[in-house]
Amino acid sequence: MTRFELLQLLVGQARANGFEFRKWYVSKLGLPWTNARQALETLSVERRYYSLLFSHEFASNFWKPGGLITFQVPTQTFTRKMADGTIGTVTRKGYTRRSAREAAWRYHLRELALADDPLRYMRRYLRVEEEVEEEAPIVVVGDTEDSETED
Repeated sequence: MTRFELLQLLVGQARANGFEFRKWYVSKLGLPWTNARQALETLSVERRYYSLLFSHEFASNFWKPGGLITFQVPTQTFTRKMADGTIGTVTRKGYTRRSAREAAWRYHLRELALADDPLRYMRRYLRVEEEVEEEAPIVVVGDTEDSETED
């Protein structure tokens, strides 16, 4: 998979979650908007994709907030050393806990900053099977096909 194709998938997923790519491109990069393909090529070729990947607007839309999770923590019993030095048994009653990953994107931005290759990190969150490949220039020398005619 080329860098352009990967960026196209990343932006597509973020746009599905509400990311306004055109608005971000014009305001953050200060470049005129031609079309989405040209914008993605600019990000890909000139290696400006770092500004996209580390953008708070992009990240918060790419990793949209998780829903509220409610779960029951069971009753727990364990031993521990008490303040007076004796070993005592502690029993904690079960309780209901609520949790949500409202800012999961912040966690991912930290992990992205630590990653050796940010695009490979992002690729893990897409459903693609191919590896990221560097785009090689296409050189057309001429027609190399030999055509034979049979009678």
